Amino acid sequence: MRVPMNNTPRFYSSKSDGARAQSASAAGALNWRTLAVFSVTGAGLLYYFRQEKQRVEEAREEEAKLAKASATYGKPKIGGPFSLIDQNGVRTTNNDFKGRYMLIYFGFTNCPDICPEELDKMAEVLDTVNKDPEIGDVITPIFITCDPQRDTVAEVNEYVKDFHKDLIGLTGSMDEIARVAKSYRVYFSKPPKLAEGEDYLVDHSIFFYLMSPDGDFVDCYAKDHTAEYVSKSVKEHIEAYIAKGGKISKELGPRQSLTQA
Repeated sequence: MRVPMNNTPRFYSSKSDGARAQSASAAGALNWRTLAVFSVTGAGLLYYFRQEKQRVEEAREEEAKLAKASATYGKPKIGGPFSLIDQNGVRTTNNDFKGRYMLIYFGFTNCPDICPEELDKMAEVLDTVNKDPEIGDVITPIFITCDPQRDTVAEVNEYVKDFHKDLIGLTGSMDEIARVAKSYRVYFSKPPKLAEGEDYLVDHSIFFYLMSPDGDFVDCYAKDHTAEYVSKSVKEHIEAYIAKGGKISKELGPRQSLTQA
């Protein structure tokens, strides 16, 4: 009696040859379909990235053109005449600062953090420039309120004391503040329909403006500019002005009192 060499049972597919051929055909079609989808998607992505690269390059070229135009045709028209009231009740105009640089910041006394941080930065810049023996005291720091309804003369007087002994705070009527803000291209807004006595914050532009002894716009500095950067830039502007023969006053002249205005 012969014993089988292998007792392991064999398992056979229940599919017929036709079914297996049909399945293989479907798999092949699926592979080609998948390849076609990937090819189209890849081509689309390639086209997108090329278009995006071209857009970025065109934007950079436009920025370069604007920078060149700015250098060629001069600085933007920022600044102008103003007449406001300082923290001591003195009528103050832009002419009171002729012959000195002005470093101007727009804010409001109820600002919880940004305004104090920016005014601290301004004070640091002022001290750094003042200590330079080649420059000295040639800048008047100025705070102009964007919230004249709450920022009275007395409020501004108390506020500016916290930052620098030379800081001049200016307030006025809503129309006066709106005019000077517009001339410096400063945006500010408070919430509408406030109830009487309701607390609020004022949304406003956050820049320092450096104005020349002639009252012309020199440069502006944003919130992300450090005190070191601003100090270096301001000193360079002043040194360039002096090198060209510019004269700067190291004293702030007397201003007309409000009662004499």
